[in-house]
Amino acid sequence: MFKNPFIKKENKKRIVCIGGGNAMPKALLSQLKTYPIDITVVSSVLDSGGSSGDIRKDYKMIALGDIRRAFLELSNFNPIVQEILNYRFKEGKFSGHNLGNLFLLGMFLGLDRSYGEMFRKLNDLLKDGYKVYPSTTFSNSELIAKLENGKEIMGETNIDIPKHNPELKIEDVYIKPKANICPHARDAILSADAIIIGPGDLYSSLIQVLIVDGLSQAIRKSKAKKIYVCNIMTKNGESNNLSVHDFNEKIEKYLKGKTDFVVYNNKFVANSKFAEFKRKHPELLSFVEIDDNLDQRKYIGKNLLLAENNPIHNPKALVKTIMDLI
Repeated sequence: MFKNPFIKKENKKRIVCIGGGNAMPKALLSQLKTYPIDITVVSSVLDSGGSSGDIRKDYKMIALGDIRRAFLELSNFNPIVQEILNYRFKEGKFSGHNLGNLFLLGMFLGLDRSYGEMFRKLNDLLKDGYKVYPSTTFSNSELIAKLENGKEIMGETNIDIPKHNPELKIEDVYIKPKANICPHARDAILSADAIIIGPGDLYSSLIQVLIVDGLSQAIRKSKAKKIYVCNIMTKNGESNNLSVHDFNEKIEKYLKGKTDFVVYNNKFVANSKFAEFKRKHPELLSFVEIDDNLDQRKYIGKNLLLAENNPIHNPKALVKTIMDLI
């Protein structure tokens, strides 16, 4: 008899986290897993660059990089095993490839290319109550951005790392050909008590998930609280000059519905205090501006900085703020 993985156990809250990249695992999952809750990640899978993109093209499958990041953060593996699976080859035939991506590829191929079996076995390796699912299992779809000058940019990596003029605004994004939601992702969303979108790159990590057919519909239908975690800094080519309200407006545009809460950082520091950080991350432009007269019942501003010289999310401060809303 089929066992529904989303039946509530021991009155635990069921939290669905939507996104990809490094920000969500490090800033959100790393601390969220310290609470007695069920966690399901619905991951972006349209990456087109790097190890993940190469494997996707060569084996006609979904991208594995963001799934790997979420899986390792929620796994029961000890830190040494996690470090090994995060190893990236620097030479030879596997140069550029991440060992964890190859591990997931081997699992997929060894299970006769069955996504259902792959994610069942993958989730068996996670702490009870945790699940990781792809937003879609459609492997030949690409993320496309339409710029304000009418030019179309194809591929997640070309949006993430722009080769075009990054000052041109993104007017719209879509997936071609269309991709349908993974059924397990839909079930998790419909059963959730809270849905957390972000943090992560606006278009290449978050909105690429929201525009999968059936996904935003499931979020709107769900009775869960919808919480958007706004980025701390703007990113070149994706979110130049956007304010907190602008970020949320973009999310709501593709959600085709309203968020219940927006969590944002309200602590600014001088650029000189994190000059070294800026040197290492030139793609990050400036602090996201805070609009005047934000509805404080919906927009929840806190000091979310890890440190004054390291303007990324403080996991403890971020997750406490979120849990107070659930």
